[in-house]
Amino acid sequence: MKKVISILLVAAMTASMMAGCGKKAETPADTPETAPADQGTGETPEAPEAAGGTLKVAAIETAYGSDMWKEVCDAFTAETGIAVELITDKNLEDVIGSSMKAGDFPDVIHLATGREDALTETFIKDQNLVDLTDVLAMTVPGEDKKVSDKIAGGFTETALTNPYSDGKTYLAPMFYSPCGLFYNAGLFEEKGWTVPATWDEMWELGDKAKAEGISLFTYPTTGYFDAFFYALMYSVGGADFFNKATNYEEGIWDTEEAKMCFDIVAKLASYTEPTTPAQANDQDFTKNQQLVLDNKALFMPNGTWIVSEMAEAPRADGFAWGMTALPAVEAGGDGYSYTWFEQAWIPSGAANQDAAKQFIAFLYSDAACEIFAKAGAIQPVLNIADKLEGDNKLFYAIYDNGAKAAMGNFAAFTPIEGLDNRTVWFDPVNSLVSGTMTKDDWIAGIKDASDQMRANLIP
Repeated sequence: MKKVISILLVAAMTASMMAGCGKKAETPADTPETAPADQGTGETPEAPEAAGGTLKVAAIETAYGSDMWKEVCDAFTAETGIAVELITDKNLEDVIGSSMKAGDFPDVIHLATGREDALTETFIKDQNLVDLTDVLAMTVPGEDKKVSDKIAGGFTETALTNPYSDGKTYLAPMFYSPCGLFYNAGLFEEKGWTVPATWDEMWELGDKAKAEGISLFTYPTTGYFDAFFYALMYSVGGADFFNKATNYEEGIWDTEEAKMCFDIVAKLASYTEPTTPAQANDQDFTKNQQLVLDNKALFMPNGTWIVSEMAEAPRADGFAWGMTALPAVEAGGDGYSYTWFEQAWIPSGAANQDAAKQFIAFLYSDAACEIFAKAGAIQPVLNIADKLEGDNKLFYAIYDNGAKAAMGNFAAFTPIEGLDNRTVWFDPVNSLVSGTMTKDDWIAGIKDASDQMRANLIP
């Protein structure tokens, strides 16, 4: 995915989400027009030497491709004189995993949370990340602005970048993407259907579509339910409920807000295209995405990367991408779109941490942003949307069209064997759709796991 997300999350339903399938602030997100206050007072150091004269950068190859990373690394070298050894792969965890076990770490890793291997989550839980707070106060190489002056508001104030609630940033926000429900706008126009504004309207549309042999819903993989579930929590209970739920507050899953979330997901499972679970994996997820392009399902959770990811896929006549926020729970209520984004970080075992910080600062330069944008990867920098065209202009305008933004993530906890957020909250959706698990069983598992996670929260 994702990223994936980016985003994934952003980025986003980061798998990440992510990157195609890899694909997360405690209040509704600030819009990307407001920059965060400067953080830290450090000054940009002289361009540091990397051990052996080379900085090692490892980046997941997603639907955006790997060429953009080669161009950015070349631009960084031209600006700083620091050579870069680049590693990109669709299965990055497999490529760098064995060498890291032997103590050989990349200096910079771009890999979003939300992927099946959960490598980034492992580094977060084990507290093996370098503090990047001082990077925000660094001057972007080749420019006169600080990093904090470039990054859009809210992105360095979320649980995805500041996982320990200690006021420090450990993961740099990358490639953001509004997430929501994607659909064929051409089909809606042809049928004279209106995009649902509430869940009651959604169920009515589901019955209408079923009569024509079309399922209401599908999803690429269960990883995409992170962005979906986070936006849903915001829509039913706002930031207060979201914050309590993502910190595993005792009794939170017995509240009316939680019950509403569970009921909506369970009912949506009954409206999901039956073949979805069998294809909801990292190899076949595009087959589920194809269901929307073939008018076999109306909506799927996804991020803006879907356009490039399915660019060469066949589609129904008159197909046109549409995107909407999750419906409100009642008329006049707020619909939410989760902003998924990917992350870049420095492992604590990195040999060239100063040079690595320079590289991360450079990722927000105009030069790097332009290179990324050509590939469809949009950095969370101020005013970036003004430079977009086509589908991306439509997608990134979702917050201008009435939707509210949601950002955040489940709080980090010390590792618990056999337990992680995806397997507890999201993977069971496959079983809900196939009928091998009941809603009550799903909820019971969440309550039990949540108690353990709360007891192991990282201070």
